[in-house]
Amino acid sequence: MTDVKGNHLAKVRIKDLLLRAYIGIKEEEINNQQDVLINVSLTYDATEAVYQNEIAAALNYRTITKQIIHHVDGNSFALLERLTHEVLTIVMEHEAVQWAEVEIDKPHALRYAESVSVCLQAHR
Repeated sequence: MTDVKGNHLAKVRIKDLLLRAYIGIKEEEINNQQDVLINVSLTYDATEAVYQNEIAAALNYRTITKQIIHHVDGNSFALLERLTHEVLTIVMEHEAVQWAEVEIDKPHALRYAESVSVCLQAHR
């Protein structure tokens, strides 16, 4: 995407990051890890990255992904809403991020449903 000023607004997507965490309020959920599927979309001004072609000029989404893994994998959360908020906070801690959306699915959380998800957004 290019805006009218000639800036390059990049949209980055981290798709289907599958982690395991203790998520829920029932005893079985508290005592057993479950899959969580994380999707992140974010935008940042990639003008310098486009022209310099150097990693130092780009948003390092590998770093963001590692931070999410470290925070979520194997840890405990009562509510999907809280987990989604915490992951969104990690993404927004990066000053270059202008807008972000995080959606986290909890597969098979409800009978007859493929999954339940919570989606939160933030912007500067």
